[in-house]
Amino acid sequence: MTDPSAPTGASAPTGPSEPIEPEPTGSEPEPTSSWSRLVALGALLFVATLAILLGLGAVAQGSGRGTASSESTPTPRAAQVTSAGPTMSQGAPSAPPSPSAKPAPSGDPVLIGAGDIAYCDRETDSETAALLAGQEGTVFTAGDNAYPDGTPEQFVDCYGSSWGRELARTRPAPGNHDHHTADLAGYLGYFGASAAPDGTAWYSYDLGSWHVIMLDATCDAAGGCSADSAQGRWLAADLASSDSVCTLAVWHEPRFSSGEHGNAAAVAPFWDALYAAGADLIVNGHDHDYERFAPQDPSGAADPGRGIREFVVGTGGAELRGFGAQAANSELRIAGIFGVIRLVLHPGAYEWSFVATSGVVPDAGLGKCH
Repeated sequence: MTDPSAPTGASAPTGPSEPIEPEPTGSEPEPTSSWSRLVALGALLFVATLAILLGLGAVAQGSGRGTASSESTPTPRAAQVTSAGPTMSQGAPSAPPSPSAKPAPSGDPVLIGAGDIAYCDRETDSETAALLAGQEGTVFTAGDNAYPDGTPEQFVDCYGSSWGRELARTRPAPGNHDHHTADLAGYLGYFGASAAPDGTAWYSYDLGSWHVIMLDATCDAAGGCSADSAQGRWLAADLASSDSVCTLAVWHEPRFSSGEHGNAAAVAPFWDALYAAGADLIVNGHDHDYERFAPQDPSGAADPGRGIREFVVGTGGAELRGFGAQAANSELRIAGIFGVIRLVLHPGAYEWSFVATSGVVPDAGLGKCH
């Protein structure tokens, strides 16, 4: 008979009650042996992970040192010469470009300078003047010293505030813009006896074992450049009286040039006299660029044995220009860079370096005297 007090759907006990084991739960501790194995396994995993992390840290640290080392060695700045932008270079440097000019060995004189220099409304002549201040030696100019007209005021206010800081060691040459003022009054008034030690705008001096000649290439204003002109006769006599092994001449308008003005035929007599006397170097301005020529004769034919090497360095501060047709024997042409040429005049040899205002030396080399 059914017990009316029993819950509906429940079965009545059939015997004495027994204790019921509770269901195991996740919070229940494992047996001791299992717990020990778990701890050991965890420790092993921790040690292995730590070793891996330490190894990766060492690799990362070593990689960091390598990166720092590579970053501390900059890309050679001379590569800017051939990069896109305002700089244009054609040809190849005679020696690998270096980041800065090297000092001359003791006792070997340095001649440093450029042409086409000072405008009052520009700062670029001050930038090239800063290169002079950081270099030893004699400063030269290759003409067109004070733009636009070479007046006394322009020499004092424009040239004087930049390259004029090196006035005491400067040996100048005049250019066509300096001749815009009659009788070179601004030029001669500013430079004084250093520009005309014998009363003329052409003169010479010895620098170490070298003979240096400064000429006036504005031929009409100078009374001519021909062999029978006053300047031509003086040049022949000066060369004949010199016993120097090495000779260098500076004037404004280049006989050979790939620049805007091109070749100046009027100065061919200078080349004839210098070549006959065995001269070694000529430095000009007038075209506002930098160009280096291989040794050549007065006709423009390559002559590695007796030829004269010509540099055009119209990069002293006036507005820069590009090139036209490439002249024969032109070895290197650089447009868009202000700078100066630095010549180390060794006995029987010379070094050249074109030093840009950025500190780059995009051209450098070594030559021997005849």
